[in-house]
Amino acid sequence: MKSILFVCTGNTCRSSMAEAIFKDMLKKAGLEAEVSSAGTAVFYEGGASEQAVEAMREKGIDLSGHRSRPVGRKELERADLVLTMTRAHKRAVLDMAPDLSDKVFTLKEYVCREQEDEECGGDPDIADPFGRPVEYYRACAEELERALERLVEMIKAEGLETEKEGPGK
Repeated sequence: MKSILFVCTGNTCRSSMAEAIFKDMLKKAGLEAEVSSAGTAVFYEGGASEQAVEAMREKGIDLSGHRSRPVGRKELERADLVLTMTRAHKRAVLDMAPDLSDKVFTLKEYVCREQEDEECGGDPDIADPFGRPVEYYRACAEELERALERLVEMIKAEGLETEKEGPGK
């Protein structure tokens, strides 16, 4: 089973929403993967931000049980793919583990590798909604969904070891 780690700053907004959205998409697609998230600058291990929880609830996704955690070398090594929200997060991860550069990308960089369209031509970073009104979290969730839909399609196309085995699994 493929292991994917999403990384942002505090693991309370973008990466936690990416984890939750992606798990939901995989479930709906009948695919499985080990999906987790962490932050490059987690100073306390608390829940997702109130606005992130609300934005996810509006999509039928429960983020209330999320607990932020710092990214560590062990998580980076265990992951098959590390997807960061920004180029700065990617640099922070690679500063921690320069030998893992073959599996560390920004989310948009990874899903746009072979795409030439409007979505891939814009800002390569996922904007940080932290501390802003819920509308910014909704916009962030939409941006994440567009990128993560591409990731699901890539997984399907690549035939990675993510398909559920047998009925009921």
